[in-house]
Amino acid sequence: MPFYEKGAVRICYEESGSGYPLLVIPGGGLNATIAGLKGDSSPFNPMEEFKGEYRCIASDLRNANGGQSAGPLEAERPWDAFTDDHLAVMDHLGIEKFMVLGFCIGGPFIWNLLKRAPHRVVAAVLAQPSGSRPELRDYFYDNNMKGWGPALAAKRPEITMETIDRFLTRMYRTNPDFVFTVTRDFVRNCQTPVLILPDDVPAHPYAVAMEAAMLAPKAEVSMFPWKEPKERIPLAVRQIRSFLRSHRPAGS
Repeated sequence: MPFYEKGAVRICYEESGSGYPLLVIPGGGLNATIAGLKGDSSPFNPMEEFKGEYRCIASDLRNANGGQSAGPLEAERPWDAFTDDHLAVMDHLGIEKFMVLGFCIGGPFIWNLLKRAPHRVVAAVLAQPSGSRPELRDYFYDNNMKGWGPALAAKRPEITMETIDRFLTRMYRTNPDFVFTVTRDFVRNCQTPVLILPDDVPAHPYAVAMEAAMLAPKAEVSMFPWKEPKERIPLAVRQIRSFLRSHRPAGS
């Protein structure tokens, strides 16, 4: 697979299909990888589903265990560092405007993209988006201190658990509310069309997904549940396809 490289950052990405650009953000938290899109951890493989109409682009998240992307651990700006990578890959490919489909952690990433580059994102799909539950404020911090940090520190001796603690504290504890990356006021004023497919597990709270859908003036929402029984997934994929087609720029 090809790589985008700049300084100490090296991002592994993959392309599939042709047509209007569609950035695909895998789920899996800080261990999100392209491979995860093709496995049981993803409800469906968007690279396969949409390659007939779109130029699909996905990448391994920076420093995901099991992935091939690597870079500094920017403890003071964790969310923005990842958004830097998403935008840099699109710049590297010469893509100015694009659509985006993200799973899980892709939800907060998409809101951050809409904050950072609203003129570039034409429409966005948030599937089973992550969010903060008031009763489980430390859920993501605790999980990553166990399931992500130790393996990264073992592989990268220059990254200490103390640095990982600072990184995760900034990412998930400094503003441990709503969707982590933007405020309710931002969502209320966001003019980008969004389609939200809610989930309801600890990492993907239904209430947060629906609150975002109610706040965003150009939001649509899927049926719920849409992943179970599995026979419903093709219907959800059809809705995503219809949403993307309806917002794809004319002639593209």
